Amino acid sequence: MGILHGHIFDGATGKQIDAKVHVLTSDGRFAHPREAVLKRGPGTPFFFCNGSFEVRGGRGRTDILVERGTEYEPLRTVVDMPEHGARDVEISLKRWYFPQENNWYPGNTHIHYDEKETRPDDRLAIDCSVEGYNVTVVSVLDRRQLPYASNKYPIGVMNDFTTAHHVLDVGEENRHYGENSPWGFGYGHVMFLNIRNLVQPVSRGHILTAQFDPDYPPLCFCCDEARDQGGIVIWCHNGRGMEAPVAAVLGKLDAFNLFDPFWMDPEYDLWYKLLNCGIRLPASTGTDWFVCSNNRVYVNTSDAFSYENWIAGMKAGNTFITNGPAIDLTVNDLPMGSTVPRPNGGTLEIEASYESFYPVHRAEIVMNGRVIHAGNIADGKRDGAIRHRVEVDRDGWIAARLWGDGRDSFGQSIYAHGSPVYFSCGRPPAERNESARYFLDGIDDSLKWIDTWGRYNTDQQREDVRDLFRRGREGFTGLAKG
Repeated sequence: MGILHGHIFDGATGKQIDAKVHVLTSDGRFAHPREAVLKRGPGTPFFFCNGSFEVRGGRGRTDILVERGTEYEPLRTVVDMPEHGARDVEISLKRWYFPQENNWYPGNTHIHYDEKETRPDDRLAIDCSVEGYNVTVVSVLDRRQLPYASNKYPIGVMNDFTTAHHVLDVGEENRHYGENSPWGFGYGHVMFLNIRNLVQPVSRGHILTAQFDPDYPPLCFCCDEARDQGGIVIWCHNGRGMEAPVAAVLGKLDAFNLFDPFWMDPEYDLWYKLLNCGIRLPASTGTDWFVCSNNRVYVNTSDAFSYENWIAGMKAGNTFITNGPAIDLTVNDLPMGSTVPRPNGGTLEIEASYESFYPVHRAEIVMNGRVIHAGNIADGKRDGAIRHRVEVDRDGWIAARLWGDGRDSFGQSIYAHGSPVYFSCGRPPAERNESARYFLDGIDDSLKWIDTWGRYNTDQQREDVRDLFRRGREGFTGLAKG
């Protein structure tokens, strides 16, 4: 067999760079170094390397695919391998997107490694580098005390993995599952970032912990404790969980994770309904179990990169989520997260722009959950913009989203969605009543679950949870009347 020596470098700087590599030998076999860390997730298999690699293969055509995050163009090349001896190949990667020049910094807010991961330190170091994150959040979680590999890391920023351009924060996923619960996921799952201490209990309910553990405390109590530490709170899994609307209307949340993990549909229904209720929730995302997709959230820091500025940018709402394309939105020249004042109604000038390596085939402008303008590009484009003008006389929000017909190496369809720009006219949107009543119906179902299926150690615990959901109900009742 021959030996393939590969060397990977940045095409502009000439510096050697980390990457992930797929080598397909002449006999159709995925070849990789024996000790290499392998990619997790669906799609094309890869191994990670620090800029150089060596694999063995038979004589003939050998296909090589090299990727580095989503800001570099994937490179495919074919070499003819000798029967014996070595073949050297130099691989130059071209960067197509330079977001940091405009203070956009990508992050992954949701990563865990399971109990079968044997090299978490090696994987974490190479994952962060190859994906090009500026912020990586690994979260502690608990399910019947399984020894998840990522639970070994202490809460807080880890200096061993942090540089001037990359922060690794160890946070927490606080969770509940409940049998026969409305919305699925029991109370739900919520992420805590930028915390100093673990918030207990990490999990509750007998499905996640012990057979007779109660469905207590509710997640909102832990959200308060996380914020008391200076942390931020991000609901995950597209808003699944019966406590999500309660936490949102009571002001417990700072952002909303969508499409995490990849096997959940990229659905925006619950998020849109919460936005219609006047609840401002920036878009965020992550990958969940391992880096199993290209999901990432870009946050505009308005200034030089720091974790403090990144967190502030997330809360301010100038964010977009994507698995590759970049999307931006202005309304009357104001960026995402802003509010356009229109006290007597008026005109909104909307511009949504995009850049992408994979062609974009549809870009849309959404207002209060409805598509009000769309650009269909039959042949696809790598950059472009759509513009629209609309007259408004009620409050609301506008966001931009896009899709492409192509799929990335994880096998996922290309997408991006920006956080909203809000506008204020002094009258609630027409959609608010219907959206609020949707959540009222859900909370009524949740109260029935608390009374019939919920497990509590004392009457007071059950009453505490009832009271929380009643307060959430009062919030949506007021919105429905408004």
